[in-house]
This record gives sequence, structure tokens and C-alpha cells, in this order.
Amino acid sequence: MIKKFDTIAHLASGTLKQQDAYHTLETHKVLEKLNSFDPILAGTVPIDIAIADSDLDVICCYDDPQHFRNQLHHHFSGYPGFALREVSLNAIPSVIANFNINNWPVEVFGQAIPSRKQNAYLHMIAEYHLLMIKGEQFKTLIVELKEQGMKTEPAFAKALCIEGDPYEELLKLKL
Repeated sequence: MIKKFDTIAHLASGTLKQQDAYHTLETHKVLEKLNSFDPILAGTVPIDIAIADSDLDVICCYDDPQHFRNQLHHHFSGYPGFALREVSLNAIPSVIANFNINNWPVEVFGQAIPSRKQNAYLHMIAEYHLLMIKGEQFKTLIVELKEQGMKTEPAFAKALCIEGDPYEELLKLKL
């Protein structure tokens, strides 16, 4: 995997949006508070395709879902918009917390799967590789599709003319 995404350090010298995300996460110690759950910032911000309404997606791995829920509640329930829920994604129990910090919506997502094996991380890595291979014009197209309302994975699928479920098909690419 790509070590660059193990921390948020690269955001400190990135675009203004990335620097703002870095400052927000650092000032509020979001990753520090989640440290025992191997937190990774995934999604569009680390790979520089975030748009105006993008959020900060932090993925985590837990052993005990109740302990994870308790920690989320303890650390983040005081933030505006705090909501905590459990869902099953592809038959995998998942715990999700949403809240707002500064101008950022934040989503903390946890599963009993190592962070670097979760789909959000694997999608981000595939997307990063595609952006590196395809170049700036491709990146511009992805951002334009997202600004038109498409989610990230469907935008990549459309730009690449990929048929089928974009979330599954991106994971199949050999990059």
C-alpha cells in the first residue's frame, strides 16, 4: 500500500482545501482521539479531488463495536450534528458517526476489518493510481463529474467507461 496515506502529513503542504482539512483534524485531535482504532483519512481530500461539499472520511478498525461506539460518543457527541448509527454493508456490521467541525462534515466509519483492507481505503488507492496514470485532464473530468452531483466511484466508472457496479469494478482493476 501507499505509506503517504498512513498519516495526514502530506495535507499540510497540499492545496488550500487539504491544508484546511489538516488544520481542522489536527486542531481538534480527531485522529489522535481515534488512535487505538488505526484511523486513516480516506476519500477525496487525501487524493485532491474534493469539491465544496466533500466531507472528511475517517475509517477505523475496531475489535469491540460497543467500545468504539462509546469512544465516538465520548469524544465527538459535543460537536454539532452528532449522530451515531449502525448499519450492515455487504453483511459487514459497521458503526458510523457523523458530526461537523468548522466548515467540514466529518464521518467516522468503523468495521472489524483492518483499516487498509476496508473498501474505502482500497477505492482511494485505486483512484489515486488512476489519477497518477491518467493525468491532470482526467482529474479535472472527475472533479467536474462530482460537481455535477456524481459520487466518486461512479464518476471514475463513467470517465473510464466501466460497466456494472462502480464500487465493485474499481476494486477489480489491476493497477
